[in-house]
Amino acid sequence: MKLMSAIVAVTYRSEKKVEPYLEAVRAVGLEPLAVHASREKPGREYGGLVLTGGTDVDPALYGRERHEQSDGPDAERDELELALLQQVMAKGLPVLAICRGMQLLNVAHGGSLIQHLANLGTHRMCPPEVEIHAPVHTVEVVPETKLAGMIGAGVHGVNSRHHQAVDRLGEKLIVSARSPDGVIEGIERPDLRFVVGVQWHPEDRVKHDPRDLLLFEGFAEALPR
Repeated sequence: MKLMSAIVAVTYRSEKKVEPYLEAVRAVGLEPLAVHASREKPGREYGGLVLTGGTDVDPALYGRERHEQSDGPDAERDELELALLQQVMAKGLPVLAICRGMQLLNVAHGGSLIQHLANLGTHRMCPPEVEIHAPVHTVEVVPETKLAGMIGAGVHGVNSRHHQAVDRLGEKLIVSARSPDGVIEGIERPDLRFVVGVQWHPEDRVKHDPRDLLLFEGFAEALPR
């Protein structure tokens, strides 16, 4: 049963990787629409936005040269997602930003990124023998944040497959979670109803850990009725 008729935009570049995000949005009673950078029609209205994982955000957007380990820029996707993010936030609609999405959220607020983490053994855990939903390190969620209100404050196990992370925090954002080595794993806008970013991949864990489903439920509850 759908909670509402508004369509939730789920941005993506890779056809192979978007389906888990769509399934997670459907699991909380919402209607997702996969939005590809090269196929999006201008002017469409959405009830909320899920920014997904993918290749690295162009470092030129935060005034840096590209690191040799960084992906080549995807200007088309960056431009689309930044425009959708501003559109949705201006209307007070909810945003759930995942992995690359969280990094883009930070850059959109004037923040910067670490382009290649030193501790990849912890954060880029994606060998074939490790299932994509399996927790590979922990994060500590800050009390009295929106994230804590959904999944609880304290220590949680998460999956991980990223090599970049938030460096300088963007304006109006706060940190809601960190890993034991200090990497920022969650950010949010406390002045808006629901603008939440996480560095891990809850879409891969919703069938395995109810706390990750709670992220999508919190997003759904923030949509206007």
